[in-house]
Amino acid sequence: MMDPTLAEMGNHLSDAMKILETSLILFPFSIFFSDSGQDVVSILQLVQNLMHGDDDKQGQRRMQYVAEQGHMALLGHSLAAYISVLERERLRKLTTRILSDTTLWLCRLFRYENGSAYYHEDDCEGLVKVCRLVINTHYEDYATEGFTMLSSKHPVIYQSAACRPGLGQHLCSQLGLPLSCLCIVPCNTMFGSLHQMDVALLDKLIRDDRESGKVPLLLIANAGTPGAGHTDKLSRLKELCVQYNMWLHVEGVNLATLALGQVSSAVTAATKCDSMTLTPGPWLGLPAVPAVTLYRHEDPALSLAAGLTSSQPVEKLRALPLWLSLQYLGHDGIVQRIKHASQLVSTLPTSFWMPTSMHCTLNTIINLTLLGTDLFPCRLGEQLAQQVPLSGVDVVELEDEGTCVRFSPLMTAAALGTQENDVAALVEKLGEMIPVLSCTLRFRQDFKDEVLQQASLSYIEDLSWPGLGGVRYEPRTTDLDEDKRQHSVEKINSDLLKKLMELDTDLYFSGGPEFCEEKNGIFIGMATEDLDVAELVETIVSIGKDIEESGKLFENMTEVVRRGIQEAELQLQKANEEKLMEEGVFRQIPLVGSVLNWLSPVQASVKGRTFNLAEGQKLFRRQGAGSDSVSDTSSVNQLEESFRETAHVQASDAEEAEVPQERHVHIVEETALSDQRVPEGHETESVDTLR
Repeated sequence: MMDPTLAEMGNHLSDAMKILETSLILFPFSIFFSDSGQDVVSILQLVQNLMHGDDDKQGQRRMQYVAEQGHMALLGHSLAAYISVLERERLRKLTTRILSDTTLWLCRLFRYENGSAYYHEDDCEGLVKVCRLVINTHYEDYATEGFTMLSSKHPVIYQSAACRPGLGQHLCSQLGLPLSCLCIVPCNTMFGSLHQMDVALLDKLIRDDRESGKVPLLLIANAGTPGAGHTDKLSRLKELCVQYNMWLHVEGVNLATLALGQVSSAVTAATKCDSMTLTPGPWLGLPAVPAVTLYRHEDPALSLAAGLTSSQPVEKLRALPLWLSLQYLGHDGIVQRIKHASQLVSTLPTSFWMPTSMHCTLNTIINLTLLGTDLFPCRLGEQLAQQVPLSGVDVVELEDEGTCVRFSPLMTAAALGTQENDVAALVEKLGEMIPVLSCTLRFRQDFKDEVLQQASLSYIEDLSWPGLGGVRYEPRTTDLDEDKRQHSVEKINSDLLKKLMELDTDLYFSGGPEFCEEKNGIFIGMATEDLDVAELVETIVSIGKDIEESGKLFENMTEVVRRGIQEAELQLQKANEEKLMEEGVFRQIPLVGSVLNWLSPVQASVKGRTFNLAEGQKLFRRQGAGSDSVSDTSSVNQLEESFRETAHVQASDAEEAEVPQERHVHIVEETALSDQRVPEGHETESVDTLR
């Protein structure tokens, strides 16, 4: 019968997983250390909020697929904490059983006979422990004398140039060795794959080191390089290691195929190595399970000194999540997942592969060398990852091929749940995007040449922009200071970008990359086969000229209005001064002025000014989109000439109609005088005076 405590723990974990996977509502929260404690649901809600943060698009995000075997792995971590509080003898027996079972299953599954296992969280930790084991084996007094034993005979660790970046440096750092103890072996340059270790050169390097008094310790080889998935010539490398008494360590994704019924001879040779590192977590879609380093060594004391084994029962519990998951999957389930990943690779059309040597068992590098620069493959990889997220593609840098798109389903399919229809969608997107990228690459130079021929445009070189390129419209006015010119450039290009975005076209217009050094630029996106580059550039120039021309007209009109207002203000000020001289100071005092105006009214003449904006605007109507621009000086002169002509016509009309004009003046004067306040008894006198 199951322990009730274990059953309850399993139920709690199941409820917790449901809350974390199904709840999509986020609430603003602050973290406080509660005095009275919190219930389980509240704590789990807090964990979810911490996981998702302030993302407003939480409902659109997809969490990593966690299948039932993943739940078993997560349960293992909870069980490990529970088991660790057991009575010491029971804990020792249980952890020994878990560790021995898991090691036996893995050795049988991956054809590694008579092996021991070290379980570790970091992928490199197992190799570090193995290096310590090899050092203790070659230097008998290393445990007591330390690094002084290495000073006379320097150890040498050899690794392929195609190994994980920074692996050798990490080893030297953890072991306290100088970088001179690391030897990078180049890959083939004349014969064989460009991603396989050069065996002949390795042989020469080892002999040279031995002749100089150094001690060759260990060789790191690949059964599936991190970038392209290539397998080194493991059989030949094993022969060299036996010849020179060296340790052979193998790692790589292709080691997973050892669990299949049919395995290539190149990978099968890995079963003869001295140690290998396996990563069953991504292979089988198991979250938070440790990596495993299988090794063969006959001296348990040296293994203990190197840290490969431990007498602490709690450390043996690292294998518990893997122990549970392997039992849940069974042999057939494990093989099926690895076989499924291999089948996904085979469904990808060969036309998208690199040359034959680049198509490996569980890794495919998509052939994008036709795109030339590294920018476009990088952009393609990003777009594919966004539009077909379940494909698991990513971008890698290869020494000879440059930037490539990698499809490695064994490392991603189990976690993402990748199926054949996802690969079909990936192929479809590739068929759509590669022609567009090719056209864009072909038109980039044409676009640059066309822009450089235009005096009003400047070309913007930005290697991070995966499109035709960038331009900036440069105003032709040169009499402005730097600040005003910069403001003019910013205003014109901003309006130009808005106009271009309103056009009915498939082209994409943007202000440029987020961290672009060039400011006030207009960037054009991907191009199709039917693009007319010359017409595109001419359109940009034409719209830019129209915007610049309109801006000048507006500036001229603004200047005219400003001058008119200034003149009106001066006239008003002058009129006020004349009024003060005519009426005197006392009439400006409110109460006194009213009495004086009543006793002795002022006969003021009517004065006024007119300012007609409509007369000047007619001159700035453009006759067409292609009309020549009008300079500031000519615009102002035309406007002033218009005012002079209007004044001349009015004067001529006045001379021809003198009598009506006099009648008009009398009417104005009578109207003005009628508005004056006349004291009582003086009406007749005022009328006679007017007459």
